[in-house]
Amino acid sequence: MPRILGVDIPKEKKIKIALQYLNGVGPTNCFRILSATGIDPEKEAGTLTDEEMSKLVSHIQANYKIEGELRREITQNIRRLVDIGCYRGSRHKKGLPVRGQRTKCNARTRKGPRPRVGGVKKKGE
Repeated sequence: MPRILGVDIPKEKKIKIALQYLNGVGPTNCFRILSATGIDPEKEAGTLTDEEMSKLVSHIQANYKIEGELRREITQNIRRLVDIGCYRGSRHKKGLPVRGQRTKCNARTRKGPRPRVGGVKKKGE
């Protein structure tokens, strides 16, 4: 498996798909990276030459925040919102949806599974 910036990408997939294994690189950024470096998007990741790999890595490092740096920035932004005590920060702290979604009947992803009520029996009954 080829390694790009500490992440193993699958060698049997096309490079336009394999690059998306990097956190922070989606379809649009992938297309921009490949057009800027002049690499064919239909080429398989395992068939890239060392020169093409180094071109990819240097372009990504120079122009994009990915992996650890991106995660760190997102975490710092959330921590800043919580520290200043704004509404969005309080929603993050409580584990509720942040962007105005309804919570009466939805939001199970953020709130977690429903608490179980009833059905508890004492030992010996």
